[in-house]
Amino acid sequence: MSTPLERMADFDLTEDQRAVRAAVREFAEKEILPHVEAHEREARYPTELIQKLVPLGYFAPMVPEEYGGSFIDTMSYGLICEELARVDWVVASVVSVGNSLLAKSILRFGSDAQKDRWLPAIARGEILSSACLTEPGGGTDLGNMQSTATRVEGGWRLNGTKVFISHAAHAGLFFVVASIDRERKHKGVTAFLVDPKTTEGIQIGEFPMRTLQRDNLAEVHFQDAFVPDDGLLGEPGGGFPVLGAALEMGRFSVAMRCIGQAQRCLDLAIPYAMEREAFGKKIGEFQMIQKMIADMVARTEQARAVAYRLGRMLDADVGRASLESSLAKLVASEAATQNALDAVQVHGGYGLSAEYEVGRLVLEAKALEFGEGTSELHRKLIAEFALGVRKQ
Repeated sequence: MSTPLERMADFDLTEDQRAVRAAVREFAEKEILPHVEAHEREARYPTELIQKLVPLGYFAPMVPEEYGGSFIDTMSYGLICEELARVDWVVASVVSVGNSLLAKSILRFGSDAQKDRWLPAIARGEILSSACLTEPGGGTDLGNMQSTATRVEGGWRLNGTKVFISHAAHAGLFFVVASIDRERKHKGVTAFLVDPKTTEGIQIGEFPMRTLQRDNLAEVHFQDAFVPDDGLLGEPGGGFPVLGAALEMGRFSVAMRCIGQAQRCLDLAIPYAMEREAFGKKIGEFQMIQKMIADMVARTEQARAVAYRLGRMLDADVGRASLESSLAKLVASEAATQNALDAVQVHGGYGLSAEYEVGRLVLEAKALEFGEGTSELHRKLIAEFALGVRKQ
């Protein structure tokens, strides 16, 4: 018999979707979870774990079968992201970036030649993908980016620096945005597909972080990097629609990853509260601990409801869902961060010890709160939609 929490999580999922979630959870707990802490201590990128996703169809669930992928519905894709992120931020990020930002963008805006070149390689796990969006001056204001693309014979020259770039040192495909005319703001933004292995003028350097050591976050420099015409994704100056569609799906997958992390905090806090004793009682019997557990459950299920609704909307192809993607990202990312903080509080001093993972989850959840737009950005967008200042 399922527990009440499992029943809530199952609500309104199909039998196939429940099966996907159960299979991914079993795989993630058996094959990924035992290695995460060691990989973090060793700053070891989980290449071997990522490759295990490929034969199971978890690596390219948004790539159509005609290109070798395991194409499934958006909601099931989100469940894969949720369950992978429940045990490892980095492995889930590989799937999220490769499918939400790269594969979906190529499918929607790419030429037939670009689809034939990149999608089968993504599906086979031969290349990992990396999105080079954020810049040193800020990641939220993409219309004011400093990176430039200059037209030259046969292609473009890219110049600029990108920071906080996941998977860059291990990627075989970059999704890069740069401006062809900075005075035109967002109308100058242009998207490119770049092969970092064969393109000269790209330097990938370390970007030291206090967390996510196993992600090997990078700083990527483009110095007169030549991208041929067939690397242009969409039209010159048409990068903002590409970005908008990519980030909408990206915010869905990030929201689902946040839910996975919020759930993991619950999974760790509940048994600890019923094992740890103080003053002759289980700490879970104290009302203040019960309040924290109740709040953790409530915010996790609230986030899950909003994000699952977004997944069903995307499956129904209702058109743009910018408001709903901002809602899902905001609610889920803040739920993950607060759940992590509460889980540490339940654990007390042990929550910050190396023996328990909840301390690591605080910084990882906060990183997700920044990714795909800060909370401040999404509150601004939500308010503008509500006030009629912004349209879908």
